[in-house]
Amino acid sequence: MSTLDTEIKTPEPVQGLPDASGQLEDLLALMARLRADCPWDKKQTNHSLIPYAIEEAYELGEAVQNDDDEDIKGELGDVLLQVVFHCQMYAEQGRFDINDVITTLQEKLVRRHPHVFEAETLKDDVAVKERWDEIKAEERQAREARGKPTRRLDSIKAGSALMQAQDVQKQASKLGFDWEGISGAFDKLDEEIAELKAELADTSKADIKANIREIEKELGDCMFALVNVARKLNLDAETATLTCVHKFKSRFGYIEAQLAEVGKRLEDSDITEMDALWEAAKRHERSQ
Repeated sequence: MSTLDTEIKTPEPVQGLPDASGQLEDLLALMARLRADCPWDKKQTNHSLIPYAIEEAYELGEAVQNDDDEDIKGELGDVLLQVVFHCQMYAEQGRFDINDVITTLQEKLVRRHPHVFEAETLKDDVAVKERWDEIKAEERQAREARGKPTRRLDSIKAGSALMQAQDVQKQASKLGFDWEGISGAFDKLDEEIAELKAELADTSKADIKANIREIEKELGDCMFALVNVARKLNLDAETATLTCVHKFKSRFGYIEAQLAEVGKRLEDSDITEMDALWEAAKRHERSQ
């Protein structure tokens, strides 16, 4: 049955104190109760949840890497929460419910595994991947036939903003939309930084808040331009940023440890002391 033929069902909120039963129906009823009675949950939209969905996916990846069962269960639950949360809101909008989502997934899995459910025989995982890509191409053609054209950059896979920015730029470059050398990328970065500074120049805090969306756009342009520099250097922007994050965490941990040795907390210190310890952390790194 097509998902368009199903009746959209909005779960009834659970009453009283719910049990942790492990049943999907009870989880849906719990989510409905939260949407009805929790001020924060009521305020959310499908768009406001996007950062949380991305964050939870990354945290699941980290938990799997650490191979801790309790962490993995918790993070899988957080990812499931995002699915349930979105389905609840779309059901409230009368668009579709979780049954439609499950049906769509089941149809896709069967359609993309003809070597399992039909007579096709594929000899190895490479052949399976090639057939998977062929089926996805057929699905794109079907969408185009329904009046939903696929643009050249629509093939970019979802991921972090940095990952998508670099992939978009790579694809555009293959189509000839690129500078020949790195100087053009640096010029564009300088241009975008200047535009951001101009947006912020002589602006009061009240004005910044009122103009925050334009400032956000300019900041995004700067980051996109910097990713272009990374691409021109054959560096991965995501990896470079993660390296910086890990370095920052390590140095900040050094500051915390040094303060603890003299019986102080971070909250008991000031920027002057922490900055001196930051420089000490850099020297410590170089000595390793």
